[in-house]
Amino acid sequence: MQIAVTGITGNMGQATLEELVKLDFIDKFKFLVLPDDKRIKKISKRYKNYKDKFEIIYGNLAESDKCQKLVEGCDYVVNLAAVIPPHSDQFPEKAIECNEVGVNCLVSAIENMEKQPKYIHISTVALYGNRSYKHPWGQVGDPLLVSPYDIYSATKLRGEFRVLESNIKTWVVLRQTAMLHKNMLADNMSDGLMFHTCFNAPLEWATAHDSGLLIANILKKDREDLSKVFWKRVFNIGGGEANCLTGYDTLNDGFKLIGGSAKDFFKPYYNATRNFHGMWFYDGDLLDQLFHYQTQDTKDYWKEIASTHKYYSLGKAVPKGLIGTFAIKRLFKSPNSPAYWAKHNDEARLIAYFGGRKNYEALGSDWSKFNLIVENKDENGDYLDYAFLRQKKNAKLIGYYYDINNYENITIKDLKAVAQAHGGELLSKKYNGDIYEKLDWLTQDGETFSASAFTVLKAGHWYNKIYKENVWEFDRLSKKDKIFAEIWLDSHSADENYQYSFDENFNAKIKED
Repeated sequence: MQIAVTGITGNMGQATLEELVKLDFIDKFKFLVLPDDKRIKKISKRYKNYKDKFEIIYGNLAESDKCQKLVEGCDYVVNLAAVIPPHSDQFPEKAIECNEVGVNCLVSAIENMEKQPKYIHISTVALYGNRSYKHPWGQVGDPLLVSPYDIYSATKLRGEFRVLESNIKTWVVLRQTAMLHKNMLADNMSDGLMFHTCFNAPLEWATAHDSGLLIANILKKDREDLSKVFWKRVFNIGGGEANCLTGYDTLNDGFKLIGGSAKDFFKPYYNATRNFHGMWFYDGDLLDQLFHYQTQDTKDYWKEIASTHKYYSLGKAVPKGLIGTFAIKRLFKSPNSPAYWAKHNDEARLIAYFGGRKNYEALGSDWSKFNLIVENKDENGDYLDYAFLRQKKNAKLIGYYYDINNYENITIKDLKAVAQAHGGELLSKKYNGDIYEKLDWLTQDGETFSASAFTVLKAGHWYNKIYKENVWEFDRLSKKDKIFAEIWLDSHSADENYQYSFDENFNAKIKED
């Protein structure tokens, strides 16, 4: 058996390779690696005993000929490649090239093959956009409201849509949740990205190890017939209920390594209050039931970090004020930080991430005046039972306007109901019951688009400008779209009417309609 893998030098890629080499039924591995990626030398050295099985193709995912060479003769293609934050924020053109154009090239290469391999596509939780305590739990089929100015999620959205609407015969889309990996602390101390993490945001974590194990277990179990339960579906890669935390919890756990807490090193005004991406997966156990990959929780991860990076414990002897100044506040100079936006009058981002400068400045430094849901307070300071909220059995899900648990008997009435809830219409007059059949739809703006019933109902896609250009109009759309409104209005006022966009140089623009 031959397998092609992209993104093998990344965190999930390396964890995946560690598991894949244990599978004795894989005869050949083909990797697509950027020519300037120095990590491949270390990987090749580590796996020198497998060099006869490895074929490294140097090139870019956006190069059609390299994609064709990669997939040729393969039984499986696993696309782990992605330009993720903060690199996607720093180099948006590369995010477009990899996450969007590259996916199109890879998908086209597979479509053109006489004998197509099975395709595993790694997508992201970022597609769901911002969540709050009002709807912390969600599932595949929830609306995809990618956060303004997040070029990563916008390009991943377009890439995923291309996969779902492709002519690949056997595919699966796996939306990865927030991932804990060995380089996470170092990566987050090099950019202002960590200030995007809302303290009250629901975050479900999975480790890189478990994510890699999942891919290996899929290949092992696919020797059985998984066609009815796995292929041609979308799943969330979760970490389990124990790994459902908040942004504050996560920061707090990290700072325990140096004998402190999030409050010792952060102030309320440091971090965004909305416009993040993350949620707790109501359906996160479905993949684990099939492939039994969830072996680690966040406590395991932090123990491993403390064990392998013992120098972090030295921070206990350093005054917290010094660490706060030289490790945290220095990142205020990063163009990706709210402090930078405030200083340089980036009002567009202050509106997107805080609701405006006034809200940003009102946060201040006093933790006693900031409402944390982990301390059982909602946004107004009223009592909120955080322990109750974290239990999946108590989840409050949105309305889907049809029975979302129904796969076998979707009717044209269901399709019309969902389209109407979006403020649009089903244009196709006939539906033969094939959930993958291409149908014609009309948006609330009078635009037509083609997509299967699966893509719209089961994967949560509904066409709007973000599918073709970097324009976010969810304020306006949610006024007529009942499905969008259920999530968007959890963190946005009904009277907000902003259009967020990028100019040709990826500068943030905003206008009020």
